[in-house]
Amino acid sequence: MRTEPSHDHPRHSILWDLVLQQTDDSDIAHDRLHVLRVYDWALRLAPEAGASADLTGAAALVHDLVNIPKEHRDRPLGSERSAQASRGLLEASGYAPDEVIDIIEAIRTCSWSRGLPPSNAIGAALQDADKIDALGAVGVARTFATAQAMSSRGQTSRFYDPHDPMGTTGRPLDDKRQPVDHFFIKLLRLADTMHTPTGRREGQIRHDRMVSFLSDLEAEISY
Repeated sequence: MRTEPSHDHPRHSILWDLVLQQTDDSDIAHDRLHVLRVYDWALRLAPEAGASADLTGAAALVHDLVNIPKEHRDRPLGSERSAQASRGLLEASGYAPDEVIDIIEAIRTCSWSRGLPPSNAIGAALQDADKIDALGAVGVARTFATAQAMSSRGQTSRFYDPHDPMGTTGRPLDDKRQPVDHFFIKLLRLADTMHTPTGRREGQIRHDRMVSFLSDLEAEISY
C-alpha cells in the first residue's frame, strides 16, 4: 500500500509535502490515503490516456485540496476551488507555467459529480482514478464514512429506508438522508463512464463487488 508519492517523479515529493500542510484528515473519505490511492491509479492509467505520468500524478495529489462537505450547497465547486488553490503549490514544486495550466485544467473538470467531461488527457486519467476509488469495497467504506460525517452535522439519519431499502418502489431517492440510496443514485452508474480500458475493467470488478454487498445487505435486513 502506497504511503508516499513515487520516487520516480521528484517533484511529486515536494508537492506532497506542501499538500500535507493543508490536508485535514478529519474526513476519512477524503483523507491523505484517498489522495494516495487516486494518485496510484492515476499513474497507472496515464499512459493509456496519453498523458504524462508526472503531470497526472501531480494533478491527483492536489485534486481534493479543497474539500467541501457533501451536503453543502457549494459542493459542486470543489474541483474549481481545488484547481485555484493548487496553483501556488504546483509552482513552488517546480512545475512550469504551461504545465501548471494543463494540471489546473484537468483538476477543474475532474469532478464526475458535476457531469463534466475531462478537457485533456490528464483529466481523463484523473477522473477514472477518482471514480475507481469511489467503487468496490473502498467505495462502500467511503460511502458510509461520508454518511457518518454528514450525520455528525445533523444531516443523515439512517443507513437505508426501512420500508424500501433498495429503492424498488419508485420513491424519491435521497442520499443525504440514507447512504444506501447513493449506490443507486450515482455509484452503480460509474463503471460505464470510464475513459480508459483498464479503468473500465477495474470499474466493472468493483461495480460487481458493490452489487454483491447490496445483495448481502438486503438478505440480512429482510424479515
